[in-house]
Amino acid sequence: MNVSEKSALTSRRDAFFRGRFEVLQPTDQGHRAGSDALLLAAGLMEGASGLLADLGAGVGVAGLAALAANPGLEAVLVEIDPDMSDLARESLELPANAAIAGRARVLKADATLTGDKRQAAGLANHSFDHVIMNPPYNHAGQRPSPDELRSLAHTMGEGGLDSWLRTAAAILRPGGTVLLIWRTERLGDVLAGMQGRFGAISIMPLYAREGEAASRIVVRAIRGSRAPLSLSQGVVLHDADGSQSPVADQLLNGNARLPFAG
Repeated sequence: MNVSEKSALTSRRDAFFRGRFEVLQPTDQGHRAGSDALLLAAGLMEGASGLLADLGAGVGVAGLAALAANPGLEAVLVEIDPDMSDLARESLELPANAAIAGRARVLKADATLTGDKRQAAGLANHSFDHVIMNPPYNHAGQRPSPDELRSLAHTMGEGGLDSWLRTAAAILRPGGTVLLIWRTERLGDVLAGMQGRFGAISIMPLYAREGEAASRIVVRAIRGSRAPLSLSQGVVLHDADGSQSPVADQLLNGNARLPFAG
């Protein structure tokens, strides 16, 4: 465990992809990224290249995982919270990240800005090939966490998911890919926000165990496509004894991609 000298948060150094990259994460406050971020990165197509935006990046786990798995990618880690964005910058300076740090930069900005404000913040229209996001899953009226940073990470603003998808549609080039991980019961939010913006929507259920209902989904879609929606078979993350399934192990360590249909 290391204490960051730049961020106001006490941090620990976490290794991912069996040591292929490391990220500084807060120890006592804020949200610590884990499997959701890694599964999100695993949703990118094999050999993804170009410029990627990780919206609401936190300390950057999903974006750095995408870089580690895709040598042809560059990434902008977009995060509104100054302490979390500072940790993301410090993570890029870690020796373990030397192979990917030159392909990433951190942008302190609100992912839900619109119009001229969004462009002035550094998110130019039609400038990205891929957008990934793990948006907050609670709404403003829900009971917040007593941890202010954790509450910020988990609480959706007044614009809801639509404001995040609006930004993704604006900054993606035509034919660009958006990926998000979301709660299954709120799939309607995703479909409503993608209406008229994205097509070729592919839904990947994530099952904690065989026979259980999927609690989360990864959704991938194409900017401006008119191709129909598809539903994938899904991935089981744990065996009956609670241990990680072999396919989950491959996905969470950068050695496989989510098997989207279509």
